[in-house]
Order: sequence, then structure tokens, then C-alpha cells
Amino acid sequence: MITSKQRAYLRGLANGIETIFHIGKGGITPELTEAFNLALEAREIVKANVLDNNLIGAREAAQMIAERTHSEVVQVIGNRFVLYRRSKKAVIELPAK
Repeated sequence: MITSKQRAYLRGLANGIETIFHIGKGGITPELTEAFNLALEAREIVKANVLDNNLIGAREAAQMIAERTHSEVVQVIGNRFVLYRRSKKAVIELPAK
């Protein structure tokens, strides 16, 4: 569980990264979940966009993917969301709790 201070730090980092996932009408498939797993292991923080033709909203998609990848939802704004999971080779140093 990350603190509000850590969440604010991660939100600041997320401003500078590009959206690497677009979730469309295909929804959240096992292949997409695996791609999130690989990206979280490599980057620790990922940004995704839920397209308008999807049946679920960004908040629901973020929660679903976070549960499946054992990550944490950092932020949901509009159709975009940010996930964080510490990798084995930590890249991001979070502020102390």
C-alpha cells in the first residue's frame, strides 16, 4: 500500500510518460493483462487510455487490471489511468513512508 505522499510523487512522474496501452472494444483480455505485467516489471509505472468504444470505464478497467497484476492504481483522470508496481529491479525510489 502506498501513502498519499508516494501517490503524489508517482502522479508527478506519470505526467512525463507516454500512454503505452489503449483499451478498446476488445476489453481486458488475458494477453493484455500479460502485457501490463511485462510493462510493470520493466517500467514500474504505466499509463493507459480507455477508448470510448469500450463497455467499461477507466476506473473499472484500472481496478480490474490492478487486481490481476497485483499493482496499485495511482490515478484515474477522464479516460486515462496510471498503475504502479515495484519490480524486482527497482527503478523508482519512492519517498519514505
